[in-house]
Amino acid sequence: MRLMGHIDHKAEAPKSVGCAVITISDSRTEDTDESGRYLTAALKENGHAVLAYRLLKNDAPAINKAIAGFAGDVSVKVIITTGGTGLSHRDITVETVSGLLDKEIPGFGELFRLLTWESIGTPAIMSRALGGVISGKIILCLPGSINAVKLAAEKIILPELGHLAREAGR
Repeated sequence: MRLMGHIDHKAEAPKSVGCAVITISDSRTEDTDESGRYLTAALKENGHAVLAYRLLKNDAPAINKAIAGFAGDVSVKVIITTGGTGLSHRDITVETVSGLLDKEIPGFGELFRLLTWESIGTPAIMSRALGGVISGKIILCLPGSINAVKLAAEKIILPELGHLAREAGR
C-alpha cells in the first residue's frame, strides 16, 4: 500500500478555484486600487475564477459581512484580502478576521515575513499577513502595498492556491 505524499496531494489539486478579492482601505477607490487590480488580474491569468471583488472601508461589521457571505458561497474556495494589516489604529483586518478563523495557517505569515525580510530587511517585522481557514475556505490577508501583494501572489499564493483549496475543503 502506497501512502499519499505532498506531491500526490498537489497533483490532485484543482487547477482553477473560485476566488473573492477584498480590498480594505479608507483611502483607495476602485480607480486607485492597484493591489486589488493586480490580484484580480494575476488570479485570472493563472486560470482561477475571480467571482467577486469588493472595496471596503476599515469597518469590522462590513468586513465580517463580506467574509461571511463569501464563506457561505459554495463556488468561492479562496478569499484574499489586501490592506488593513498595518500597525495604525485604523488597521483592523487581522483583528477582525482572526476572530472568524476555524484554523490559522501560521506558515503563510511566517513565509511571507521571511520573503519580505529578504526583499526589504527589518521593516518586515511590521507585517501582519495572516492565513487561515473559515468554513472550509482559505482566507489570506495581505498588506495593501502593491509590492507586498506581488511578492505574496508570485512566491506563495499562485504556486499553492489549488493545493490550499483542496486541503481546506477536505
